[in-house]
Amino acid sequence: MNTPTPQKSLVSRHDPDALAEGVLAGNSAQLGRAITLIESNAKRDQEASRRLVAKLLPHSGKAIRVGITGVPGAGKSTFIEAFGMYLCKRGLKVAVLAIDPSSTISKGSIMGDKTRMEELSGQKNSFIRPSPSGGTLGGVARKSRETMIACEAAGYDFLLIETVGVGQSETTVRSMVDIFLLLLITGAGDDLQGIKRGIMELADLLIVTKDDGDNHQAALTHQQELKMVLHYLQSPTPGWKPQVLTCSAVEGTHIDSIEQTLESFRVGQIESGEWYQRRRRQSLQWVRSLVHESLLESFETHPDVAARLPIIEQKVSIDRMDPVSAAQQLLAAFSFPVEN
Repeated sequence: MNTPTPQKSLVSRHDPDALAEGVLAGNSAQLGRAITLIESNAKRDQEASRRLVAKLLPHSGKAIRVGITGVPGAGKSTFIEAFGMYLCKRGLKVAVLAIDPSSTISKGSIMGDKTRMEELSGQKNSFIRPSPSGGTLGGVARKSRETMIACEAAGYDFLLIETVGVGQSETTVRSMVDIFLLLLITGAGDDLQGIKRGIMELADLLIVTKDDGDNHQAALTHQQELKMVLHYLQSPTPGWKPQVLTCSAVEGTHIDSIEQTLESFRVGQIESGEWYQRRRRQSLQWVRSLVHESLLESFETHPDVAARLPIIEQKVSIDRMDPVSAAQQLLAAFSFPVEN
């Protein structure tokens, strides 16, 4: 009688050593399993995930991390596919991490990136991974940073991080990448373009998309307008002057100029030392965010806080207690756990 063999996927998912070995070998299936473990919120997976990331971290850091956002209608997915295909054809490995909004009911990703990027997803040098945020930007920051480490350890040269494009997520992604791209379009009204005003201060490179056909002249005009606006904005990156380019993702024009600009940015930042300084700052920020998140979780799950919270919230809601006093009482009920 033959003894059933355990399913390899289930075994490897909880074996950090086996997963790390597969990731370092460039096995995309193992990389997918590693990211699944990283994204897991199950208590039983947390220690295995931590060990996995610790094993992969020394092998990470060599990729160019590119954050990409844009106003609605700018064609982020079309651009990412065109840019990713250009890089793959040059023999480079490209990972696309789409930070997705999640269903408030199912907590699952609602963006079909592999469906929207059919050509790129068919490339052996590409890896596309929608990353559901679970409705919290803290979750985005923690899981996405660790996913980036896994992709870099697997040998990917470019990490393209697509944001949700709704405000605060851009700031979160900006704190994780080397260079931040903002995609814009011509002919949009003030109500639509107004979305970009705060984001422009975060961008290292502005790209006017859909520079083709009858829209060519309008794209060039908008490019010049944006260059004028940049004169009044402080660069988000020391030693770099933000630039404005145009491209057509459909026709594939000027995609090479974007890659050349990214390379110029990388070389200049490395020569000045800012490249590594930024990454060090980001690592320290990551530590702080993890501490804050852990403290908040400990606070919310503390039994004394949990017991008092509904009563205090009820009092605040009917104006029987002011918010300051409510916060002080909850903090007084909280005590830091002490480990020997």
